[in-house]
Amino acid sequence: MAEAETKRKLNRRPAEERIAEIDKKIAGHKEAIKKLEAKKHTILNPKPRASKAAGLKALISKAKEAGMTNEEIAEKLGISLNDDANTEE
Repeated sequence: MAEAETKRKLNRRPAEERIAEIDKKIAGHKEAIKKLEAKKHTILNPKPRASKAAGLKALISKAKEAGMTNEEIAEKLGISLNDDANTEE
C-alpha cells in the first residue's frame, strides 16, 4: 500500500490546451516554410548586377530626365566642365 500512496497521479491537460499547443507549433513551421520559400525565390530570381559604368549612365540619365543640364550635374558634383576640356587637349 505504501507504493500506491507514493505513485504520482497523472494530470492530463484538456484537449483544447493540447490542440492549441499543436496549432502554435504548426504556425511556427509555416513561418519557417515561408522564409525558406523566400530564400528559394531569391536564388531562382537573382537581381541583375550592373557595372559601375551602367550605374553612372543611369544616374546621369535620371538627372537629365529631372531637367538638369550637364553643367548643373557637374556643379552638383563639384566638377568644372571647362577645366576638364582644357586638360585633355
